Amino acid sequence: MDLELDQCATETLQMLDSPGLLLVSCGKSGKPNVMTIGWGFIGYLWGETVFVAAVRSSRFTHDILEENGEFTINVPAEGMEDIVQYCGAVSGRQHDKIGERKLSLADGRKVKVPVIAECKMHYECRVIHKLEINPELVPDEWKHLYQNKDYHTLYFGQVLASY
Repeated sequence: MDLELDQCATETLQMLDSPGLLLVSCGKSGKPNVMTIGWGFIGYLWGETVFVAAVRSSRFTHDILEENGEFTINVPAEGMEDIVQYCGAVSGRQHDKIGERKLSLADGRKVKVPVIAECKMHYECRVIHKLEINPELVPDEWKHLYQNKDYHTLYFGQVLASY
């Protein structure tokens, strides 16, 4: 890894909160998809740096992650706020968000999933564990976040490269 966790984690987490980060996945079809994430965290688990991304089960990205098990996290550069908003508002099932927003892709260094060239930081991840949110354990004050019973899966991605 080129970036040290303490060099980039604070900025990554700030961007996660606003405007969000861009998660790219690529299924068996080979076509990449991008979505905005606003929930996740980065840290150490089992002696490895991991990025944990929360993806709702109804999302197109969820299906792709179940197929492939790799993803990239892309930290948007200044001026990409509209792109981040758009990628969180429409589905990859009906839209080619990468093409529609004219995003440039670059090959991943360690995973088959590309990174978004316009972004300022990238994390290449391989899923090493996943955990589905248990509806019975969701606190009452958070139940409004799941009115449609569309619970998240937490994908624990071992960070194989960061730059």
